[in-house]
Amino acid sequence: MRRPLIGLTAYAEQVQYGRNDLLAGMLPMTYVKAVHATGGRAVLITPDDPGTDVLEALDGIVFCGGGDIDPANWGAPPHPATEVDKVRDLSELMLMRAALDAGLPMLGVCRGMQMMAVATGGSLHQHLPDLVGHERHRAAPGTDPLAANASDYGRHDVVIEDETLAHRLFGRSLTVNSFHHQAVADPGAFLPVGWCPDDRVIEIVEHPGPAFALGVQWHPERTNDLRPFEALVEAAVRGRAVAA
Repeated sequence: MRRPLIGLTAYAEQVQYGRNDLLAGMLPMTYVKAVHATGGRAVLITPDDPGTDVLEALDGIVFCGGGDIDPANWGAPPHPATEVDKVRDLSELMLMRAALDAGLPMLGVCRGMQMMAVATGGSLHQHLPDLVGHERHRAAPGTDPLAANASDYGRHDVVIEDETLAHRLFGRSLTVNSFHHQAVADPGAFLPVGWCPDDRVIEIVEHPGPAFALGVQWHPERTNDLRPFEALVEAAVRGRAVAA
């Protein structure tokens, strides 16, 4: 039986490979491996030709991590620490809104969770240290045994609201890795259901509608805890069965 096809939003970056210096569609293989390890088949969605027709071929989609979202998308001026990719923002905003309208199962990781808020009318804190007074969400060298090659990642607990999708997946709490300086302020159409207990930064959102739509602020693809990807692939299989 065909594996569920899971799209992964990717970067377009100028890279050097051997003697070549070229624009490449790219994404850390940790995302691809997480999808394959949980029973899906991964395909990359690059931002160079924005459009939503690709969703017709997919059973689910992951909005992956990356750089900052342009604050112009919620009517705010940029913070000095904000670095944006307008092309990727355009592509992912289109995909996010169309996927929600279609009820396509989705997972948002780090930037992807923030995109869930912005795409549905919400907003972000542009630079967390200004809000919480520390850098522990972004950099704590050597403190993260959860992830390989992640010495710049922080580590902290997340507490989760009862009777939610996240509670069914993770229980009352879990320990996560962390690398971000933007964070969700207003979750838009999504519901905040998990927080860092130290500073109440939102760490999990989920959509109140019937389709699977979960966002996590950490990077599960860099850990051995792939439950968010397992849940996405399971939802993709269920959705395909209903559509058949």
